Amino acid sequence: MESNAPARRDIYIWGLVTALGVIAGYVAVLFANARHFYTDDTESQYAPLWVMLGRTLRDGHFPTMVPEHWMAGNYTIEEAGLLNPPQLLIDLIAPSVDNVALYATVVKLIFAIILGLGVYRVCKEYGAALPWASVAGVAIPFTGWLLFFDEASWYTALTGTAWLVQAWASGVRYARGRTGAGGPIPTFVFLYLAISVQYIFPAVEAGLMIAAVVVGELIYQRVWSPSLRLLAVSGCAALVGLATYLPSMLSAKVTWRGTAQINNDQFLTVPWSESLNASLPSTLPAYNSWWGYVQPMPVTYIAWFLIPALAFVDWRRARENWREFSAIGLFALMALMWTAGPGAIGPLRWPARVLPMVALGLLLLVCVLLGRYATARDWRQRAVAAAILIGLLWVRTFSAAPDELVWHVVSALGVAALGAAVVWLGLRRGTAAACALVIVSIFPIAYLQVHAAQPTPMGWNLPEKRSEMKAAFPDFTGTTLQLADRALIPPEERTLEGAYGSLVFGNYAKDLELTYVSGYTPNGHFWFGETLCMRWDTSVCPDAYRRAFAIEPSTGKSIVDLMKVDRVVLQKALFPDAMAQPAPTGWTWVDYPGHERYIAVLERQDGLLSTREGRIAAAEGVTAVSVAESNQASRARVHSDGGGRVVFARLGWPGYRATLDGREIPVRLVAKTFAAVDIPAGTHDGDLELTWQPPGWKLGAAAALLGLLGVGALQWFSLRERRRGSDSDGDVPPDAPAAETPDLAGAMR
Repeated sequence: MESNAPARRDIYIWGLVTALGVIAGYVAVLFANARHFYTDDTESQYAPLWVMLGRTLRDGHFPTMVPEHWMAGNYTIEEAGLLNPPQLLIDLIAPSVDNVALYATVVKLIFAIILGLGVYRVCKEYGAALPWASVAGVAIPFTGWLLFFDEASWYTALTGTAWLVQAWASGVRYARGRTGAGGPIPTFVFLYLAISVQYIFPAVEAGLMIAAVVVGELIYQRVWSPSLRLLAVSGCAALVGLATYLPSMLSAKVTWRGTAQINNDQFLTVPWSESLNASLPSTLPAYNSWWGYVQPMPVTYIAWFLIPALAFVDWRRARENWREFSAIGLFALMALMWTAGPGAIGPLRWPARVLPMVALGLLLLVCVLLGRYATARDWRQRAVAAAILIGLLWVRTFSAAPDELVWHVVSALGVAALGAAVVWLGLRRGTAAACALVIVSIFPIAYLQVHAAQPTPMGWNLPEKRSEMKAAFPDFTGTTLQLADRALIPPEERTLEGAYGSLVFGNYAKDLELTYVSGYTPNGHFWFGETLCMRWDTSVCPDAYRRAFAIEPSTGKSIVDLMKVDRVVLQKALFPDAMAQPAPTGWTWVDYPGHERYIAVLERQDGLLSTREGRIAAAEGVTAVSVAESNQASRARVHSDGGGRVVFARLGWPGYRATLDGREIPVRLVAKTFAAVDIPAGTHDGDLELTWQPPGWKLGAAAALLGLLGVGALQWFSLRERRRGSDSDGDVPPDAPAAETPDLAGAMR
């Protein structure tokens, strides 16, 4: 360890300050909007998914596939985190918590603390003074895109980023020989957790981060071995994490994401000029999104001090030691390049999603510079430079959103006043006091930004308490197909007393513990979606009713019969005249008092179909009797003199395999949707088994084993080197500059 390293007690104290600062910031945001962390995808996708996955795990089943959920039922390709241990723990707890909004908020707070502490660790590893490292850690969860998208809505992006920064800190420690007995294990674990959240962006961003650190350490240490060690442990984590994405890659051909093309459009591509808005809290950037050109939220904001503070860096000394933190600059540059396009690289669409990486890179860079080279020498010239920078920020921010002129002026004056106060306090009370003021200033800014963005344009306004949801909703047993369009619900009726007492969208049915066809899915099954014109949130088109009861010609059965649906719920706003027509053959209209305003309900005259003969939906020229059923397998006894076919109420995802008396036979598709098996003539009392396993699982298991063996070998080598005493002179290269703890008062003197 370096002789000038900070004391362990100070490290823990400032780490605690970082965690408490993140908590305080969350409280400030909740005062502005109590539902801020329970909105959009969190309320409609993730939180209900946790409940369903947790219930399945508690029942002793691993939820890779739920056939009755149809195109949202292949959870190996959804953002379920099935191979991520912390996520599985979150799932297991979820069914015991009634208030899903509260649970989501607490879960996100935990990950925001992990994120903040990770940034704190990265700054510390690059030699920043602990107070400035804490500033960076507290600031990062309240940067624009993270606060308004990843923390509010896109939960897996938040968790992936949290694990990514922890991997970054551990990776630098490993490359610089500071890990002690831990060796490569922390880097491996954090990288695997970032990869296995089952969201592709953090996995790719982690790869870019490792590439930046590998190159940066080569530039700094001027030897290959540390970078190669880091590259090796990263490769091991990637091998173990491969199983997370193989099912998606091998199933892509049947999903909406099946095209692996690169194209550029202007949707959610952010011009580099918008990064000049990074320090004005009033910024409303200009780029194309769901809400037009000028955005209603300050998503490019990073921190008020980020740009003006550049005037108080001793650039001469920073240039002397630039090699040590070159990785941060490389990472920030790569992220900035990505945000400007292309618009889609295979499954990686919407480059604005990379804005948190821009914020991360720039915040790390500035706080490391301030934490090592802050100075107030020649303070008058530096104050003028800071004022010019603030003026440039104001010009760019005003140009993007000129209608907010007054708010921009107030914002610029506020940044100038805060900057002056921080410099004054630093000169008289030292760095710790100045950084404390910076930390405290983050909270009111976060409050004002969230408050100004109300009402949020992202909210679905789904209910918060599952007990109240279930009490208000009809008790629909069996499998239900809803045909509705979420866009037809007026905002004032998106309440439990209104439409949400009768209709489900996204994964809302999972909160209700009811079985509904489909759910929230960003991937979908192309042909199933075409069959019912069903979209990602379960909304359908006006032709869906006709399509659902249309006859599939090769079987002579309707689509709802092949799906073994027990009930069809029609949204009256979408099908206002449905009940004026006779019910389809074998169905009857059923009244549900208290719900007549929103829905018309069709049920089968002869009771539930889903409970009969397993998932056998049609048998042509075959006698088929269900013997056993599970989510992954259907087993039946079959008899056919002249040959025939058995059609199953299973969506034909890649990964199905059929055997007859132990011999493999082909699995075919009916209407490009339903899994089916041809039975050869002369089959008597045959044992037919249709099973599904995630495609590529054997390759994934082999890769995981190889990755574990690899990291085990790296750990063995690390321990052997440690025993030989090589760590004693391997902390930093011989010509490394000493870490510095600047103090503005000292710098002034």
